Amino acid sequence: MSLTTGQFHPTLKESIISPLLKKPTLDKEELSSYRPISNPSLISKIIERVVKSRLTGHVTSNSLLNSHQSAYCKHHSTETALMYIHDHLVSAIGSQKVSCLCLLDLSAAFDTIDHDILITRLSNWFGIHGSVLSWFKSRPFRVKCVTDLSSWHTSSCVIPQGSVLGPLLFVMYTTPLSTLISSCSLKHHLYADNTHLFLSFLPTHFDSRIDHLHNALDQILSWMTANLLTLNSSKTEFLLIGLSKQLAKSTTPRSPPLTLLETLA
Repeated sequence: MSLTTGQFHPTLKESIISPLLKKPTLDKEELSSYRPISNPSLISKIIERVVKSRLTGHVTSNSLLNSHQSAYCKHHSTETALMYIHDHLVSAIGSQKVSCLCLLDLSAAFDTIDHDILITRLSNWFGIHGSVLSWFKSRPFRVKCVTDLSSWHTSSCVIPQGSVLGPLLFVMYTTPLSTLISSCSLKHHLYADNTHLFLSFLPTHFDSRIDHLHNALDQILSWMTANLLTLNSSKTEFLLIGLSKQLAKSTTPRSPPLTLLETLA
């Protein structure tokens, strides 16, 4: 009935957000040290769980879920992500190729999800319209610090961590990124807010393949900027992987400076 009418009782929409310190060692005076955790009511969680089941059924039956996404998807976990990448890297080594592996990490990914973009994505990419689409629009919240409560607010961004639907909505929000990466002829796999890019090639093609990777990264960064996502450069890594003999052939005088962070020999 809630989905059919597109209505969610205002009281059930309300949630309390508690700032949770990410690590005990972080500075408690810095806002960036905290993670906002949503605490909706029990009834709200039950309704969201039913909606999540309906939404998952819709995207699954219509093959709308990203096949390169692990986490927040049934039968797709850290194990499937690791096996997918490991299989590709080992196959490349068996073919005497080297592989570039880029591990991209987003800064506060859930906190920068734009609600207008999310609603448009649910409509254009996943065929959700009418009253059901209205159901997903933003909800009021208050922030709780110890015993103090703020006044009610609404936000144009943020998928609160702790909500039942949040992780699935995040996966749906980032689905176009997978399409973009595939169009750049890159292998990839996404796990939650982490994006893994990998490209394998013969050592003699090193310079041209690195240029191709740079161009693809420019397009990926442009998409992230347009969708209000920020790359965390401090946690982003680049690895060059392959046999020692093949890696030696890849380092030419005109190659860009690279750090060989990991070598499989």
